[in-house]
Amino acid sequence: MKNKLLTFLVCILSFSCATNPFTGKKTMAFMPNSQLLPMVFAQYDQFLTDNKVLKGTSDAEMIARVGQRISVAAERWLDANNYQGYLKDYKWEYNLVDDKTVNAWCMPGGKIVFYTGILPIAAGETGVAAIMGHEVAHALANHGQQRMSAGMIQQAGAIGVAAASNDKSSTEQRIWMQAYGVSSSVAGVLPFSRSHETEADKIGLYLMAIAGYSPEEASKLWERMKANSGGKAPPEFLSTHPSNDSRIANLRSLSNQAKEEALKFGVTSFR
Repeated sequence: MKNKLLTFLVCILSFSCATNPFTGKKTMAFMPNSQLLPMVFAQYDQFLTDNKVLKGTSDAEMIARVGQRISVAAERWLDANNYQGYLKDYKWEYNLVDDKTVNAWCMPGGKIVFYTGILPIAAGETGVAAIMGHEVAHALANHGQQRMSAGMIQQAGAIGVAAASNDKSSTEQRIWMQAYGVSSSVAGVLPFSRSHETEADKIGLYLMAIAGYSPEEASKLWERMKANSGGKAPPEFLSTHPSNDSRIANLRSLSNQAKEEALKFGVTSFR
């Protein structure tokens, strides 16, 4: 049983990889876009049906305008770095939903939602661009697929632990399973998620700069995010996200790099 499970995992890891165009690294992608995107698009459509989507307002138009500029910046960057056609299966869509939740997201394939609750923290179009760049970066770097794949590995590992401890008492087996759940999250899944957030921060900063938005606004945005949270956050090692202070410092340090990247595309001034 254990040998078969190990062989199965090795086969998956060997043949289910994609390349992150921004880092050049191989990443896990157990579900190809041909299977994933139709599911995602259907879920997105259902979400829009179930929620109040704002159309024709100045805020809704701003979301669409920023989204279009960020998506154009993404295509320019990818084309310039020999990833022509990378976005061929994307069907970009930008919607504003009437909801007080402080959130925004981008699904694989370019399906984007902003909640009205995040707009006061964005504090304008450049702040929206910082959020938009970050969320689009998650999709471009295949973070959704990687997290799905990581979850599959974690589940497979749990099966392996259960099999390995099958000869123990129910109490001992439960302890083994709990220990695996905690250790695999703290040592594996959570750092994996934090690395995605840090990567999306950097990519998003580049995209907003190439789109003509000042990358210096990103750290200011996260200062406002920190203030909005009231400083309440779990320790960084127990969180799926970097701490606010880590994120702010990182964004500040990358701001000039983002401007240099934008200069390669002829962008010399920023909104």
